[in-house]
Amino acid sequence: MLNGKAGVAATTRQRVLAALDVLGYERPVRLRRRSAGLVGLVIPELTNPVFPAFAQIIEQVLAGHGYTPILCTQMPGGATEDELVEQLEERDVAGIVFMSGLHADTTADPARYARLAGRRVPFVLINGYNEHIQATFVSPDDRAAARMAIRHLAALGHHRIGLAVGPARYVPALRKVEGFLAASAELLDRSADEARQLVRHTLFSVEGGQVAAATLLDQGCTGIVCGSDLMALGVIREASRRGLRVPHDVSVVGFDDSPLIAFTDPPLTTVRQPVQSMATAAVGALLEEMAGNPVQQTEFVFQPDLVVRGSTARLR
Repeated sequence: MLNGKAGVAATTRQRVLAALDVLGYERPVRLRRRSAGLVGLVIPELTNPVFPAFAQIIEQVLAGHGYTPILCTQMPGGATEDELVEQLEERDVAGIVFMSGLHADTTADPARYARLAGRRVPFVLINGYNEHIQATFVSPDDRAAARMAIRHLAALGHHRIGLAVGPARYVPALRKVEGFLAASAELLDRSADEARQLVRHTLFSVEGGQVAAATLLDQGCTGIVCGSDLMALGVIREASRRGLRVPHDVSVVGFDDSPLIAFTDPPLTTVRQPVQSMATAAVGALLEEMAGNPVQQTEFVFQPDLVVRGSTARLR
């Protein structure tokens, strides 16, 4: 098995090597794989647990194809996306994966990606879309996610439902709003103007969720849909601060199904982002690009799933 002899299935050999790595053993010299090249992974931050979840899968898939991943995290006051890309190019990376980067910001100049393509650096973009960028995009169906959450709360008898979501300049936030408005009209018989009064744009964070909840609860919302699980935790915090119980007084739905989110109190009902499928598809598209098979501008949209737990209940 470890001496490199024939007769051992590749998948079995890979599992054994992975076990050695996990247990902290050093691989035999003859089994140390020479890297096929470096691949950069640029993500916004690590405080939201969904980003490390994406990073882990992307790195595993890349390593399975012989590539060495380089994780680049944007920190407040740290290197910008453009500076990180410059550093990756200096290291002669074979390709780059962008996660929720400037491609998702409608106010950012998409020309930076055209320049990157002009320098023949393959790349793929996750969570965000821009029609002016010739690249492969991988996204969850944010509109469907919002509709799922509204449909679930409406079925529980909630009529006054609000949306707490990130800044309006980001594509995922805009798409969630579109889904929210459509579902509010279809399921709650609410006009677009009325529904917009129940949308709060803030930060994709616990603090952002708490700020949004303060206004939405004042407006009489008994159900709140959130743009991230962290925002949902902020909504629960604000409800608790006011002496309200979740889900008895207010129902809360998150988005992402981040690791450990099922163990909150109460366990969070959320819309699960298909991280495994999205990450695998993104790496697959990048591998095609790096192999010299450029993919035309395409957005692969993955369907999310509603995961019902303890933070939602029938309206009393």
